[in-house]
Amino acid sequence: MERVNAAQRPSASKFRRLAITHALMMGGDAAMVVALADSLFFDIDLDAARSRVLLFLVVGFAPFLVVAPLIGPLIDRVAGGRRFVIQVVALSRVVLTLLMAQYLDALALFPLVFASLVLQKTYAVSKSAIVPSTVRSETELVEANSKLGLIAGITGAIAVIPAGILLKVVGAPATLVYGAVLFAGALVAATRLSPDVVAADAADDAETTELHSSNVQLGAIAMTVLRGLVGFTFFHLAFWLRSQDQGTLWFAAVVGVSAIAAMFGNAVASLLRERVREETMLTTALLVCAGAGLGVSVLGGPLGAVVLAGVLNLMAALGRLNFESIVQRDAPDANQGRAFAVFETRFQLAWAVGAFIAVALQVSGSIGFLLVGSVAVAASIHLFSRGRAAGGGRSAVSRRRPGRARGQAPRSRSGSARPSDR
Repeated sequence: MERVNAAQRPSASKFRRLAITHALMMGGDAAMVVALADSLFFDIDLDAARSRVLLFLVVGFAPFLVVAPLIGPLIDRVAGGRRFVIQVVALSRVVLTLLMAQYLDALALFPLVFASLVLQKTYAVSKSAIVPSTVRSETELVEANSKLGLIAGITGAIAVIPAGILLKVVGAPATLVYGAVLFAGALVAATRLSPDVVAADAADDAETTELHSSNVQLGAIAMTVLRGLVGFTFFHLAFWLRSQDQGTLWFAAVVGVSAIAAMFGNAVASLLRERVREETMLTTALLVCAGAGLGVSVLGGPLGAVVLAGVLNLMAALGRLNFESIVQRDAPDANQGRAFAVFETRFQLAWAVGAFIAVALQVSGSIGFLLVGSVAVAASIHLFSRGRAAGGGRSAVSRRRPGRARGQAPRSRSGSARPSDR
């Protein structure tokens, strides 16, 4: 009996191994951002930059968004499939970062940066699919994602210190080499991830029905809007702040405050979930974004831009963890790894669309802030009206107790699963 119980308990090192991999990946991303601050990527003429960014957003993200839904289910059925994807991403990031160091002042830098951006999103999807197999129960899943968010913020903040020193003392190429070393560390760490099967079987009727329930779908809409607003604001500010005095420093403030806000959101999300209903938190997140966007559009200025970026990233972090809680609660028969990978792909699409719109519109700072507020207001009204039309989902939610997700347990190469997670 003791042997069975031991077999049922997943190794505590599963999450630790993923956390180490995640920390190194985020550290490499932070180093790349620091290096690019002193490169051609931010020095090129605005009109030329817009055309290139638009081109690479389309060329870079189109294959990812088309291929991911098609090959994702196949990867999920292979033992270690998502682990292999993370390894490929880490290796590719090493190569691309070293190439950036070589072509830092050439136009070839643009495709290299956007290829890295696409790989970053690919990693996010695979990481979301793996997390459920690293926890002992569904109650630990949201906490695990919260910890990964905190790890991303902390390691990113730590990684920028040597990156900044290398940038000032040696130069941007040395900073990129430092980033490549971090990605190489992530590659080594990824080889130690557990070779689990994310989803051995195709989704059945129960899973499909639950994932299309009103609460899950409304939550997905809220998160899609939040992620789209984050993508829009990031690229809108990247171009608009270029026209302001000390534009590079202001944009650095945007990046820094956004990271701190996301980290804070991950830290307090679990506490808020104990006091506030998940649907209420998502609606509140949209309303706060609406107020911030409309308010900053009146106040204007780079300082308002920094505030808006912080608010959006804070609300997106809170919203993501509350959405994950809704999926766990209202879709107990769904495979959590597969479900989160599908939703994360959708959210990355929203980010890319928001970024494309920001680059294509070429509007002033205040107009961009007004658009953010208006979209958030429209989304809030839409969710409220759909919630009322569906009865708000209140009675069903209040009666339903959290269930155990079936089929999310990782499988070994022999196809066995942990009984405790079935």
